[in-house]
Amino acid sequence: MSRKAKAVIHREVGKPLAIEEVEVLPPGPDEVTIKVAACGVCHSDLSATNGTIPIPGNTVLGHEGAGTVVEVGERVTELKVGDPVAISWIPMCGVCRFCLMGRPVLCDRPLKHGPRLPDGSSRLRDSSGKELNHFMSTAVMAEYATLHRLSVIKIDPGVPMEAAALLGCAVTTGVGAALNTAKVEPGSIVAVIGTGGVGLNVIQGAALAGARTIVAIDTADEKLEFARVFGATHVFNPKKDGDPVDKVRKLVGAPDYVFECIGLAETIQQSYMMLRKGGMAVVVGIAPVGQKVELPALHLSVTEKVLTGSMYGSTRPRVDFPKFIELYKAKRLKLDELVTERYRIEDAERAFSDMKKNARGVIVFD
Repeated sequence: MSRKAKAVIHREVGKPLAIEEVEVLPPGPDEVTIKVAACGVCHSDLSATNGTIPIPGNTVLGHEGAGTVVEVGERVTELKVGDPVAISWIPMCGVCRFCLMGRPVLCDRPLKHGPRLPDGSSRLRDSSGKELNHFMSTAVMAEYATLHRLSVIKIDPGVPMEAAALLGCAVTTGVGAALNTAKVEPGSIVAVIGTGGVGLNVIQGAALAGARTIVAIDTADEKLEFARVFGATHVFNPKKDGDPVDKVRKLVGAPDYVFECIGLAETIQQSYMMLRKGGMAVVVGIAPVGQKVELPALHLSVTEKVLTGSMYGSTRPRVDFPKFIELYKAKRLKLDELVTERYRIEDAERAFSDMKKNARGVIVFD
């Protein structure tokens, strides 16, 4: 059955968000409809509204969510009505080369990042009957959402929905970058540039891995205070403390790993130059289309430094989501502490503007 739902819609770059009632169509054979309980306000959503991530207009936002299944398609067997679920915005097909290699974030499945569901269709209509797009093939900044079954992962019913929602992006991207992409070794020195929601999770991922020194680098002192909570041993503000490359090296030594969590050419370059010989710089931040990074070519061969990217924390969602939940239940992974403020959907515009001061804002639905 179709359902009416309030939703946050990106109509046009630079324009205010629209809070409108939409129609959520019932699931197709391989889809499910969920009642969304919570949706994190992620920087990727903001990047879509300001044009950094190029997406079409008329898109329902949200890709970091959790909720309860209310309807299943006829071919869905692994989920049933009433199941609590978290959302993964990268569905793995399970049959392409990359999925079979255990790297589903590189899945060859078409349309995996939207603006539609993986079969190219939309399950969203506005009040005039016009089709709407699904951000990241999920569109969970709405009271209801219809998604492909591969984007929906059953979770432990004891996990609070606000915490479970954050598995969908910030936690998975950040913790995964440390544990899966870089495979941070115990006793290592780690630097993290950018301590928003993802950067904080890189920090706690590095702490989980046993890093002995973790330097958090940000120009916002309030974000650096969050960083201490999540495991940073040192904090550094370039506005006050100067260029971070030499000063971080003098403060703690040349890092074994540097994680760039902003997506700027300047900070990507700083990440690489800050490293020790043979170290690894991991670019987690999403840079604007067309931005280029310039590095001294000689360094690539004579220092054996590694510069790599991390997509969604190199995560295997159906393996890693349950693992992260077990770490949370064991009080080793901080999820509740990430939620700085809760918002109603009507306050979405304020939730976006508060991103500079929040670790993570979460829209909570009744």
